[in-house]
Amino acid sequence: MSEAQQPDCPVSEQKPPLLWMQSILFSSTLLIAAIGVPWYGFSQGFTWGGWLAFIVILGANGMSITAGYHRLWAHNSYKAHPLLKIMFALWGAAATQNSILIWASGHRRHHRHVDDIDNDPYSAKKGLWYSHIGWMLRDYEASSDDFSNARDLQRDKIVMWQHNNYLALVLIMNIAPAVILGFITGNMLENILLAGVLRLVVSHHTTFFINSLAHYWGRRPYTDENTARDNDFLALLTYGEGYHNYHHIFQNDYRNGIRWWQYDPTKWLIKTASWLGLTWDLRKVPDFKIQRAILTMQFKKAENALRQSKGADAKHFGAFLEQEYQQFCEYLNDWSTVSQSWMEAKRGLISAQKEALQENFVGKKEQLQLNFNHAWEHATLRTRLKELEYALKMQRKRLQLLSVQMA
Repeated sequence: MSEAQQPDCPVSEQKPPLLWMQSILFSSTLLIAAIGVPWYGFSQGFTWGGWLAFIVILGANGMSITAGYHRLWAHNSYKAHPLLKIMFALWGAAATQNSILIWASGHRRHHRHVDDIDNDPYSAKKGLWYSHIGWMLRDYEASSDDFSNARDLQRDKIVMWQHNNYLALVLIMNIAPAVILGFITGNMLENILLAGVLRLVVSHHTTFFINSLAHYWGRRPYTDENTARDNDFLALLTYGEGYHNYHHIFQNDYRNGIRWWQYDPTKWLIKTASWLGLTWDLRKVPDFKIQRAILTMQFKKAENALRQSKGADAKHFGAFLEQEYQQFCEYLNDWSTVSQSWMEAKRGLISAQKEALQENFVGKKEQLQLNFNHAWEHATLRTRLKELEYALKMQRKRLQLLSVQMA
């Protein structure tokens, strides 16, 4: 057969080279935890002190990742005292999930390109295994270091100190606590297995669940524009990170669980630290925007249900849905107008107060009247914003009732 007649041979896709250090770390720690921990438990038995050390150090690792790496550095959702940042940097290194700079930069890229199979470092669209751990085992281009989106972190002295000394910190923070506890309790192997190896494996895979399971399993009450889900069970395992659908639409909120009953100890830590002066400028998404996101999803679901409805009331439901949607659009327009006026009134109040100080209270009576007028306008607009938030909540309830009736 001539060269021109030869059939095209399928070319197999070349996989990137293995990253041996990561592969050995993940496989060896998992193997030791799976074999060594049960063996020691059955043959020697663990003490309550060993399990307590496991829980405490695991919590320090987890909260340093969620409150530090994630909400503080990756999303700038609040500001923190250097003392707290140092603690997050140290115990975050113990979690062995890379330096703050690499972790946060990659996470920002994930949010910017979520579900993009080429640019999202751990895209769920490439499979559960890939998004959970596979992306770290090979030298994929999407996972390569690119700090162009983390200039702010490169100016952070604590971030760069940890980045430049990361390997040493990993060794110290993983070995020292277990060894010190071993000397104190006289149970060296127990502490190495529980506070060392098992703690590291659990810390790894609970964090990885957010990249994998939280994009496959759960609810999407706020947006269906990406694969992220809210999952209460995963929130229990990940210090509140399981409310992932909310997080992907409102990533700069310091909260993931926004309801009082939702389990989000990371949120509680950040809020408590603010009372102690260790955190400040906590960023919260306005309730109206949250209600808007929920209602948008409810309208989508109602429209889908209406398309599938063949009952005699379908026309009536359609008219009601159209009316509600028009009302929804009016609320959004009102919100835009009022919120802009509210911001202008707020700036006017601040400006008036500054002028009063600069003029050293000359014309005090007139200035006080001006301040009162600005404050009154500010309060009136704020009340109107609250009214609009309440109106959206009521509309949510009407849509929920409509969905039940159409079911």
